[in-house]
Amino acid sequence: MKKLNFGIVWIILLALPLSAFAGSYGTSKTTSDAMNMTDIVDTAVAAGSFNTLVAAIQAADLEATLRSEGPFTVFAPTDEAFAKLPPETLENLLKPENKSQLQAILTYHVVPGKVMASDAAMLTSAKTVNGQSFRITESGSGLMVDKATVVKANIPASNGVIHVIDQVILPE
Repeated sequence: MKKLNFGIVWIILLALPLSAFAGSYGTSKTTSDAMNMTDIVDTAVAAGSFNTLVAAIQAADLEATLRSEGPFTVFAPTDEAFAKLPPETLENLLKPENKSQLQAILTYHVVPGKVMASDAAMLTSAKTVNGQSFRITESGSGLMVDKATVVKANIPASNGVIHVIDQVILPE
């Protein structure tokens, strides 16, 4: 039941399935379309599969930043990706006394600027907001950042783009 401590926050934050965004991949947005889009946090909430990520963003006091103008590219681990971590790891990271460590991990998932998947595929690494870089490779399963696979790409937000990954990536 300890995993459900943040469940309410997660449910509130993520209400729409990611499939709702499938039709927008690879299309250009007009200025009026961009104005009607939601920011990265609200987009994650609406997707419904980023409850843990959103709760972590809030616990790390990064919500205002990810709602700001940006642009940002977020490599967003799903709830299933967070579930791969030992339960005590996530529980400890969400404690107030570990906020700086949580911030370091979360900002390792964010790249400044709007980097679409096709652009990322042309890179070998990307410098993250936390100052460290992660590796970018292509494999038979698609685009990878460190050891995580991008499972959905180019989800638009008013202040950037989200790429869904299947693992939490950790800075060195």
